[in-house]
Amino acid sequence: MKLRTLFYATALVLTVGVAGCQNSGTKSEVKLSSSNDSVSYALGVLIGENNKQQMKSAPGVDQLDKKILIAAFEKAFLGDSVQIKPEKANATIQAFFAKVSKAEGDKNLKEGEDFLASNKSKSGVVTLPSGLQYEIIKAGTGPKPKAEDEVKCHYKGTTIDGKVFDSSIERGEPATFPVNRVIPGWTEALQLMPVGSKWKLFIPASLAYGERGAGQDIKPNSTLIFEVELLEIVKK
Repeated sequence: MKLRTLFYATALVLTVGVAGCQNSGTKSEVKLSSSNDSVSYALGVLIGENNKQQMKSAPGVDQLDKKILIAAFEKAFLGDSVQIKPEKANATIQAFFAKVSKAEGDKNLKEGEDFLASNKSKSGVVTLPSGLQYEIIKAGTGPKPKAEDEVKCHYKGTTIDGKVFDSSIERGEPATFPVNRVIPGWTEALQLMPVGSKWKLFIPASLAYGERGAGQDIKPNSTLIFEVELLEIVKK
């Protein structure tokens, strides 16, 4: 949590700082009169580009006061006196992001629960005691894999609002992995699927990535949807 928080804070200062200068009417272009100027500018470009996408997913950014943030950054950078000392600053930031992340996680959990409650009444959807739901798109006739087996699958994963976050189909190559080395929802479903099957899985957060989420697109406590085609059990 500490490293992630510091990353967010650093990226936020750099990204918002540039935006703040532009919004204040300061010229966005600067004169590069020396090699040091060029290096300074180039470093700024790389830092900005590297952090631009990550900052879009940083929780709570829109709640922060940009002017106060930039003022504190300037004082600390120049070595002036600051109102919150560095040893306390990290704890303050951690507490803020923990609060924001919990609120985001609670919201996602509620949306997922509502989605699954509605989805379970749809024709063809089966709900298991674990909370996992599935719909058979194509019924296979082959054997069912065991937990220790390795399988080859084609799949596409989306959020409940339809955003694709991963797809072996788009990559043009099926994925091979042990049944017991994936998220719990997959492990449970794969052992019920005969080879040749294609199922649509509706996986609650507790059987997916839980409170931690995964990457930029899978937020904390997200319910996920996968279309999975079990191509074969890989012989060892």
